[in-house]
Amino acid sequence: MSNKNHLLQPMLNISPVIPVLVIERTEDALPIAQALLAGGLRVLEITLRTANALEVIREISINLPEAVVAAGTVTTPKQWHAAAQAGAQFVVSPGLTAPLAHEAAKAPVPLLPGVATASELMTAADSGFECFKLFPAQHVGGVGLLKSLHGPFPHAVFCPTGGITPDNAQSYLALPNVACVGGSWLAPGKLVQAQDWAGLTELARQAVALKGVYSA
Repeated sequence: MSNKNHLLQPMLNISPVIPVLVIERTEDALPIAQALLAGGLRVLEITLRTANALEVIREISINLPEAVVAAGTVTTPKQWHAAAQAGAQFVVSPGLTAPLAHEAAKAPVPLLPGVATASELMTAADSGFECFKLFPAQHVGGVGLLKSLHGPFPHAVFCPTGGITPDNAQSYLALPNVACVGGSWLAPGKLVQAQDWAGLTELARQAVALKGVYSA
């Protein structure tokens, strides 16, 4: 089955860490995105966990074209298409259902599907997927699982997410089958509430330093 998943690898290689963002207030969207971009993180995942998530995606996509905006927590084809219409350049799911796999052949933007086991990886690969989100990474085997998967699945590319921190991110990024990691520590609530955008930029710079400076 043909799908656009293979187009993801260049986007996953842009930055070592993809911030996984839950943005409660739309007015915070641009300052957060600008702060993270200033620190060197160009790929931003906006999770569909808030009522304003599509509006946030639209705001960032229109006003910051240098950002690569992804929609996270996508679990249905309807959400997939709505996110693409709002400006998302790819979408991320915690898993892969039959409806999502079927939609991949005709959806407007690529899907990064979540997998947690070798069987799920094989099922996704049979549907034409090459790039995957290991989720929840730290809780399903983490670095050890990724090392084990590399042998039988050498062409699979991963973005581990879930339980990734500044303390363990480097061990993931050192693996040959990991393009980047997803992290939720880049926009902590205290800094956002204080509008400490310089603090977010510093966190982004530290994240970039985990594995050198990436370029598109």
